[in-house]
Amino acid sequence: MTKRAYNVLFLCTGNSARSIMAEALVTVMGDGRFKGFSAGSKPGGTVNPFAIELVKTIGYPVDILRSKSWDEFAAPAAPRMDFIITVCDNAAGEACPFWPGHPATAHWGFEDPAAAEGSDDHKRAEFDRIFRQIKSRIALFTDLPLHQMEHQAIVQAMRKIGETPV
Repeated sequence: MTKRAYNVLFLCTGNSARSIMAEALVTVMGDGRFKGFSAGSKPGGTVNPFAIELVKTIGYPVDILRSKSWDEFAAPAAPRMDFIITVCDNAAGEACPFWPGHPATAHWGFEDPAAAEGSDDHKRAEFDRIFRQIKSRIALFTDLPLHQMEHQAIVQAMRKIGETPV
């Protein structure tokens, strides 16, 4: 009997950097147990090139990355989400669509590396810093014994991960 992967949706306002990196990280680090998705409340339409650079380093296929609306995941034909995690404070404060299946939700705030100003080297360093922070929280998440946990315990663990200093 094959177990299906848990679907995880990462939300941000623009869906160009943090949520994209989280989608890739959870899929790769989850080693078949997790399938990452990402979306935005007001998608910018493009994926940040610095995010693409980092995603390439972990072997995630960048040709599938695109900035998209969270409305795609509230549609009837959308994949059923098990977990929804906001990764920016703006998206966490917005009214989200109804998510079928009552997924466990949490907020894991990260600074926006796309807001970094200065040289490309400085911007790249900011992206790398946030990428490592996201990776740290994803590692905690993918290590949870989800199959042994009740829904409320999962929600509490996810929220605790969001409060973990990075």
